Amino acid sequence: MEREPMEAMEKKVTLSWLLAFYGELLTDNQQQMARLHWEEDYTLSEIAQQFSVSRQSVHDTLNRTEKQLDGWEEKLGLLKKFRQMETGLQAIQHEMNQVVATRETQSHLQSALRMVAALLDQEEQ
Repeated sequence: MEREPMEAMEKKVTLSWLLAFYGELLTDNQQQMARLHWEEDYTLSEIAQQFSVSRQSVHDTLNRTEKQLDGWEEKLGLLKKFRQMETGLQAIQHEMNQVVATRETQSHLQSALRMVAALLDQEEQ
């Protein structure tokens, strides 16, 4: 039973990421409705009221938007590449934390660790 809510949450997170990567390719209405629904947790009815359209219209717009985002990701793979890069940076950070630096290499190791950490922090924003 708990799996369904987790899958729904994972889907929302993925759609939010896709929106971050490809959102500028959508119409203004698509962007706004998607952000309200996937990132702000507005209901379809709340969005419909805000845009003075039917709930069905919002539903159709979000479905169309999701298909567009999925299509762009399938063709371009920006989110997939991003996730691979993030995983790689985390692995590099882990391996670098295992290194015992000498007095001569300590500053270089610390500098490299700071750079990796900054990249990982930047990706989360």
